[in-house]
Formats: sequence, structure tokens, C-alpha cells
Amino acid sequence: MSHSERLQEVLTADPLLLTPEEAAKLLRVGRTTVYALMKAGELYPVHIGRSCRISHAELERFVNQLDAPAPSVSPRWRGRRRTTTDQRGLFDLAPLPPDAA
Repeated sequence: MSHSERLQEVLTADPLLLTPEEAAKLLRVGRTTVYALMKAGELYPVHIGRSCRISHAELERFVNQLDAPAPSVSPRWRGRRRTTTDQRGLFDLAPLPPDAA
């Protein structure tokens, strides 16, 4: 394989770094969501000058993090909620003395 053939193969392969817009297409979310994930620290971008890019490995890490199994939660009781009408201390800023309870 000649040098020019290898170069052409590399150029036609998937890019190593993606723009936030390209990452959004791959994740099938909006561009704004990708920027929000970066701001929240859930996606780690690479900055090259003023450009912001996201690597394929970072996208895979993020998606694998999402694949964590859901915690086992017992089904909620569907009956009526019991509420209290006791409003003592609702607006108190200081804790109640022990004998007031």
C-alpha cells in the first residue's frame, strides 16, 4: 500500500474529533444539549485554539456511563397520601425547645 493510498484511507475514515454539532447528531440529541453536558462536566471536550471538539472515546465513555443498570426500587404504593395539617414551626427560624414538641 503506497503512502498516498494510506493517507486517503485515513482521510475517508471516521474523524478522531467531532464538533459539538456532529456529536449531537451521533448522540441523537440537540446541539444545545451537548453544550449543556459539556458545561455540566459530563462531557469533556478538547480545545484546540478557539475550537472545541469531542473525541469518539469521550462519547463512548459518556454513553457507557449512561448504560449503568437502574437501581432496584420497590414499586410505589398507589394509595392516597397521608398529609399532616400540623403547621407548628413552619415559619420558625430557631429550633423549638425540647418541651414544646
